Amino acid sequence: MNAHGILQIVVYFLIILALAKPVGSFMANIFEGKRTFLHPLLGWIEKLVYKVCGINPEEDQKWTTYALAMLIFSLVGMVLTYALLRLQGHLPFNPQGYGSKEMTPDLAFNTSTSFTTNTNWQNYTPENTISYFSNTISLAIHNWMSAATGIAIAIAVIRGFARKSASGIGNFWVDVVRGTLYILFPLCVIGAVLMMAGGVPQNVLPYATGNTVEGAKQTIGFGMVASQEIIKMLGTNGGGLFNANSAHPFENPNNFINLLQIVAIFVIPAGLTYTFGKMVGNTKQGWAVFAAMSVMFLGGAFTCLAAEQAGTPQLAKAGVQTVVSSGQPGGNMEGKETRFGIGASTLFATITTDASCGAVNSMHDSFTPVGGFVPLFNLLTGEVIFGGVGAGLYGMLMFCVIAVFIAGLMVGRTPEYIGKRVQKFEVQMAMLATLILAANILGWTALSVNMHYPPGDAKTFTKDQAADEAKLPLLAMVNHVGNSDPSNYEGDTVNNMNNSGAHGFSEVFYSYASAVGNNGSAFAGITGNTPHYNFTLAIAMLFGRFFMIIPLLAMAGSLAAKKAVPASAGTFPTDSATFVGILICVVIIVNALTFFPALSLGPIVEQFQMQAGKTF
Repeated sequence: MNAHGILQIVVYFLIILALAKPVGSFMANIFEGKRTFLHPLLGWIEKLVYKVCGINPEEDQKWTTYALAMLIFSLVGMVLTYALLRLQGHLPFNPQGYGSKEMTPDLAFNTSTSFTTNTNWQNYTPENTISYFSNTISLAIHNWMSAATGIAIAIAVIRGFARKSASGIGNFWVDVVRGTLYILFPLCVIGAVLMMAGGVPQNVLPYATGNTVEGAKQTIGFGMVASQEIIKMLGTNGGGLFNANSAHPFENPNNFINLLQIVAIFVIPAGLTYTFGKMVGNTKQGWAVFAAMSVMFLGGAFTCLAAEQAGTPQLAKAGVQTVVSSGQPGGNMEGKETRFGIGASTLFATITTDASCGAVNSMHDSFTPVGGFVPLFNLLTGEVIFGGVGAGLYGMLMFCVIAVFIAGLMVGRTPEYIGKRVQKFEVQMAMLATLILAANILGWTALSVNMHYPPGDAKTFTKDQAADEAKLPLLAMVNHVGNSDPSNYEGDTVNNMNNSGAHGFSEVFYSYASAVGNNGSAFAGITGNTPHYNFTLAIAMLFGRFFMIIPLLAMAGSLAAKKAVPASAGTFPTDSATFVGILICVVIIVNALTFFPALSLGPIVEQFQMQAGKTF
């Protein structure tokens, strides 16, 4: 590691620490129905929405009703998005003329599922597939919907711990409206203005054509980037307007915008920990959760930085300078933006996989085995290290229930958390969510690596596909090794995995971990736009989103109905450093035991191979 990289991590963490309390306190006031400084400006819109949509803000829903409303909201959005994507050729704001040929049925299913579940996995090249209308209406609207849904679910789970002898856990429609209007909207307005001021474009101009330094023609895409970029970060969505995502100079033009993006990813998840503490009446409980998340975040960030900054034995043997100097960054710079370097790249990679964001400013596929292990393991935790908006908190509360259950067994008492007895049903729901996630990741990975084509479907270019491929000379050079003439692409067969062995396995494993964790980032050596991957990844996303939410809502409903249990001499304190340590151990051990065999086949064995000189 070097001082510059360490300083970036420390400064970033201090910013998040400073924002957690004010943001969390504001959100608690919003969801407790208290008046804030934004109500004079936006309160009339909230009342108008209730009136137009027939929402009774006083209605308190049982967990089953809350869950049903959430599922209906998500399903309608998903079906509408699928239809709009397939019909994009007949819709306005489409100067490039993209249609159903670019958005095939299996790809449209994968994409609509991806954005509905807050995953934003993109099996397509955005600037060559999606119209402006599709980007802003079909997809960007889900950045708001899925983010507001995640926040609402987190608040409902918090109410399960905060309420006593209650039959309901809130009103889904009210929570979504308030989350969108008072939290996402004002933050996005401020963020979008800052992004435009920092050089991020916002337009609907036709694509331009330029000449590269090699003399080739390059198509330069545009779009309403700033407005979509800020909600993709604040909502921990991650889907960008360009294939290079946050490594693209239009999405991420400089270090100021890079810092703004990574702060936006964590600000709401970090704030929700304080919201939790305030709503349950004990802010120390919220800080305990924040502390557990922070320790794991810092551990991952420093580990990833150290691995990438150290480089590899192969680089050193080849004469590449791996030591930092005034003129060289050292380390492993493969796949990283020279504008940001190793420090900002590894920090971004850690943050985006701690959260369910998926935006990237470097290629995780090019990281060293240990460097790539960190984002992969972050995904396998269920992304509870701050995590997605809402999803990180309710995922961590699931582990809190498991942790107090284990602690209760150790001291021989019925476990208690926030004044509620944690009994059989709550533990069953928490474990059900954990097992469903693990079964999906491992099951789909096993299926894919054992398919006839290793792994997945090879792709043979048709005449039209060859013509499209010829527009991207750099991509063509990568995919058509030995065939650099664009006129000869027709009939070429390109396998959808560029690497075999341990690294190839990691690519498949990472894909399903990302899908089930609703993250959306990828080890980019795998081509996911095949019928097999489009379908299986979509199913993994649906299970990862809803088969975690429903058990946790059931748990929240059960807890809300319980009476408060007075603390006694035998009550295990859950706002202490001891509990923070137990919680961290539970998260790590549960996931290590579940996924260690698969990790051993991927990054762990690859590290040994690298040290033996057999890879990299």
